[in-house]
Amino acid sequence: MTASARRPEPPYARIVTEIRRRIEAGELRPGDRIPSARQITKEWGVAIATATKVLAVLRQEGLVHPRPGVGTVVVAPPAPAPAAAPGAPGAVASMPGSRSAEAGLRGPGPAPRRAGRHPDHELTRDRIVRAGIEIADAEGLAALSMRRIATELDVATMSLYRHVPSKDELVILMYDAVFGAASYPDPPPPGWRERLEIGARTQWEVYRRHPWVAQAVSFTRPVPTPHAVGHTEWLLRSMDGLGLSDEQMLYIAVTVANYVRGTAVNFVLEAEARRDTGLTDEEWMAEHDPVIEEAFTDGRHPIMARIAQRPGLDLNLDRLFEFGLARLLDGIEALVAAEARRTGQG
Repeated sequence: MTASARRPEPPYARIVTEIRRRIEAGELRPGDRIPSARQITKEWGVAIATATKVLAVLRQEGLVHPRPGVGTVVVAPPAPAPAAAPGAPGAVASMPGSRSAEAGLRGPGPAPRRAGRHPDHELTRDRIVRAGIEIADAEGLAALSMRRIATELDVATMSLYRHVPSKDELVILMYDAVFGAASYPDPPPPGWRERLEIGARTQWEVYRRHPWVAQAVSFTRPVPTPHAVGHTEWLLRSMDGLGLSDEQMLYIAVTVANYVRGTAVNFVLEAEARRDTGLTDEEWMAEHDPVIEEAFTDGRHPIMARIAQRPGLDLNLDRLFEFGLARLLDGIEALVAAEARRTGQG
């Protein structure tokens, strides 16, 4: 008896095979939503971890991809390259899979441009950056690659490098572009606290619209892009003239920005969890209600149990952000007042 005969096919593999069959048979067509992780657990009676693995394998095989606001949908197959007619100039006999077959049965000379492909001279850095942002917004930074952008723009991959030298440089340009799209009021409000608050909320909205940005930011190795520096300048100007030292002002600006970014990292985690499981936050909580209830009713965590059972309790990111920002500004206000007393300006 062989090892494969002794070892049964794992449940996730059987489900992948079935969904793949549905796609190949046309039961699930391009753009159709495939069963979510929650639906897989119900239809096949498996755990949520198994359902999540099914979706991950199907994505890795290129059969499906997540679509924001819709779920995981079937990918449209690539259009076949037109084959040369028998006896036409340049047509040669070849075995399937041979180099000449892969070249589209063409004769010598440059490869013909695919029908509908945009000429490379229409390509610009801005188009590349916009395409990168759209991919990262929809599927996260992990889905971003030069090849993927070339496919979206219908151009040759190597043509991108004439405008953007590398993926790392592209992410920097994307990062700068999304921060450049955010604006501040002119003139600014009179109070320093109001100005700091506007700065924090403006950055929060950048992360909300583009969750991947939280992964592209480093406060220990910052990249001083023009628009990102402009956001830091706004925070610094908010505190200028309050009697704080330059070092204190810089630390406050970085602390505020780091608080915003640190909280916004959860946008990335939520987006990844939704893509991996196909579940909304509410659906995930419903799936785990028994586990959560058991953890809070065993008598070992009475305070957590009391708080969790409060009606209307809502731990959403916006409320957490607002609460933490207010406490952070309270602390800065206390520092400003202390410095004013110390220098005799209070």
